[in-house]
Amino acid sequence: MTDTIVERVSRRGIWGWMAFDWAAQPFFTVVTTFIFGPYVVSRMASDPATGQAAWGYGIAAAGFVIAVLSPVLGSIADQTGPRKPWIGLFSAVQIVCLCLLWYATPGSALVPVVLLFSLATVAAEFSAVFNDSMMPRLVPKEEIGRISNLAWGFGYLGGMIALIFVVALLAGSPETGKTIVGATPLFGLDPKLGEDARATGPLSALWYLVFILPMFFFTPDAARGMAIRPAVRQGLTELKATIGEVRRRAGIFRFLVARMIYQDGVNALLALGGTFAAAMFHWSITEIGLFGIILNVVAVFGCLVASWLDTAFGSKVLVILSLTFLIVATIGIVSTGPGYTLFGALPLPIADSGALFGTAAEKAYILYGLLIGLAFGPVQASSRSYMARSVTPQESGRYFGIYALAGRATSFAAPFLIATVTAATDSARLGMAVIILFLAGGMAILLGTPYPADRREN
Repeated sequence: MTDTIVERVSRRGIWGWMAFDWAAQPFFTVVTTFIFGPYVVSRMASDPATGQAAWGYGIAAAGFVIAVLSPVLGSIADQTGPRKPWIGLFSAVQIVCLCLLWYATPGSALVPVVLLFSLATVAAEFSAVFNDSMMPRLVPKEEIGRISNLAWGFGYLGGMIALIFVVALLAGSPETGKTIVGATPLFGLDPKLGEDARATGPLSALWYLVFILPMFFFTPDAARGMAIRPAVRQGLTELKATIGEVRRRAGIFRFLVARMIYQDGVNALLALGGTFAAAMFHWSITEIGLFGIILNVVAVFGCLVASWLDTAFGSKVLVILSLTFLIVATIGIVSTGPGYTLFGALPLPIADSGALFGTAAEKAYILYGLLIGLAFGPVQASSRSYMARSVTPQESGRYFGIYALAGRATSFAAPFLIATVTAATDSARLGMAVIILFLAGGMAILLGTPYPADRREN
């Protein structure tokens, strides 16, 4: 493989591309992890174990669809050329599904709600595949790590702002009807009916619709190629050839296998970490939201630091360091309960001050969460830059499709195992412990993977 000279895109075009992460992140922050997901688990389901199992199966189903179709769509996009029409199509699907989450009332059937969430997740991830595949055309390879981490940090900043808005102005206490700042929830939302949590669907849809526009207006796209029908035929042919080609490019192949395993653990930790805390400590939406704000503040800082470290030391070092933090944090989380941490080796006072996060165990959980906040942005942004450094712009669509496949090929496995272990043992703690195996297994493979110093041998 030979490197391709990339013409420098205008600053406005780069910021337009980075705005995609800003637009997309509130769905993952507010809906998936910290507000709507915990609401489904704690208030729509009959009990937390049932809710976590249903949510886990929904994530697993979405992951299976993403794994199967991402490489196909990426290969077709390489033939048709422009990425924006694909992003527009899947954005429309995501926006509609998010708006319909408003109807997820307490006591209503779980299955339709989980299906809508799963479809929104599929659409969001497909959009991200096409957005990521634009990156090799926008900046030279030596700048990819910096831009990728900055974009990810920019996304977390957007997610944090959306989360602060929800916690301060929408999420009220069912007992008092007031938000954390003592205000009545905007728009007359009734916390007893879960309207504060349900509103996060339409809110995330509106945010996405508004802030994705700079990418469409300012970021240059690839030149138009084939018509769709011959592009499908040629894309499938190219995909078959790419799958065989990947096995001969040892560095890329080992990296993709490693990512296939560790990203499964990362996805599960992000999707289920908030619901696990909500069930264990009986956190309100306010407390879950504040926990999410803390994590996102740390995540923005982590991505800013990682944008420099990635350039200085390379993406591989950043990914390994991030995985180490995530493993330590996950062990800490599953070893913490009322009155103890580290599996009881460190007893903690059980007194509750009555304030937010009033017990020592909750404070310990937050400390472990800070490690997650530092690591979960860089592990994904530097993985993205690792891949972008390894391919040319001409093959970026199909290879980022394979990259998405590697991130999702077994993505049903961790949520499925977590849900199954949780259901079999009636213990959310034992279910969450499964994540450690995925993080550690992927890191073990990555440690022996050659970094793409000479891109022709990848």
